[in-house]
Amino acid sequence: MKFGWVKVSGDDWEDKKEIVKMALESSIPVVVADPEDIERIRELGNIKVASHSLDADIVLINKNDNIDFLKEAKNAGKETAIYIPIESKEDEEFASEVARFGFVDNIILEGRDWTIIPLENLIADLFHRDVKIIASVDSVDEAKVAYEILEKGTDGVLLTPKNLEDVKELSKLIEELNKEKIALDVATITKVEPVGSGDRVCIDTCSLMSIGEGMLIGSYSRGLFLVHSETLENPYVATRPFRVNAGPVHAYILCPGNKTKYLSELKAGDKVLVVDKEGNAREAIIGRVKIEKRPLILIEADYKGDIIRTILQNAETIRLVSENGEPISVVDLKPGDRVLIKPDDYARHFGMAIKETIIEK
Repeated sequence: MKFGWVKVSGDDWEDKKEIVKMALESSIPVVVADPEDIERIRELGNIKVASHSLDADIVLINKNDNIDFLKEAKNAGKETAIYIPIESKEDEEFASEVARFGFVDNIILEGRDWTIIPLENLIADLFHRDVKIIASVDSVDEAKVAYEILEKGTDGVLLTPKNLEDVKELSKLIEELNKEKIALDVATITKVEPVGSGDRVCIDTCSLMSIGEGMLIGSYSRGLFLVHSETLENPYVATRPFRVNAGPVHAYILCPGNKTKYLSELKAGDKVLVVDKEGNAREAIIGRVKIEKRPLILIEADYKGDIIRTILQNAETIRLVSENGEPISVVDLKPGDRVLIKPDDYARHFGMAIKETIIEK
């Protein structure tokens, strides 16, 4: 997931305060600031501050500062960062060396009289290193280029904004880049059968969903069903466009970063993926999870000769999504109906996709 930091600079605190407030409103996670501004920034809201101080949330040094200061910060449990202007090949090699130290979490690179070549080299060199690469940029256009270098791009950017609008535009760019595209396919229903009662999970998000949107949920990691949100009008209960009635506590749900969690693990503040019938995905924050005992129904489907299953609440308002993108109630489902699923060749270990033989039945 791409991210953005914003630099808060200048001599006038009132100007800097406006940048911080806009960063807060735009969900920017970190501002880079002078040590003397740390406490004033914290008074404005809950946002991380990166600065050359052990009091900062992220301890930041410049290239020529004593590297032992970062070791001290890391030993104190702090996140760390180093700012490296790239002016020569030696600077590029230094950045590569720093990434191997093991106590630097973020490397901020500033280009001076250069093209994107040093970033390309470092992205390729540090691809498998446990360090974030951040490009220092002066505009949102530069940020877009940095995010897309070598397809993978930098993990983040540090923007020095010219005005408040730059901060808003950076936030919009990050939101757009972090949208995922999920490859959906079609499975054919083979069985629909009531199975008794169990603990069912409702996921209430901090976002409103539209008709056609839901979440990918299933009993098996190799086949997740698109379970529709409660966005449709019906004569039984009021709509809950923020909710997906997801299924029993054991089921998997797809989360950002192609990770899965059990429904029983979810809690307020966690992030899940909202997916539409075209496979367009976006993050949503969970506001509440409700677990209640309800009657359940087993749904079985065939996907290219493989049987996949899920269990949902047995109620008219619970829907899957048909192959033509229309919501279909589980009480109307019958063998032969075709519904949207996310197939997966990978097994799951602690939610991570792995190449391993696992039998699910």
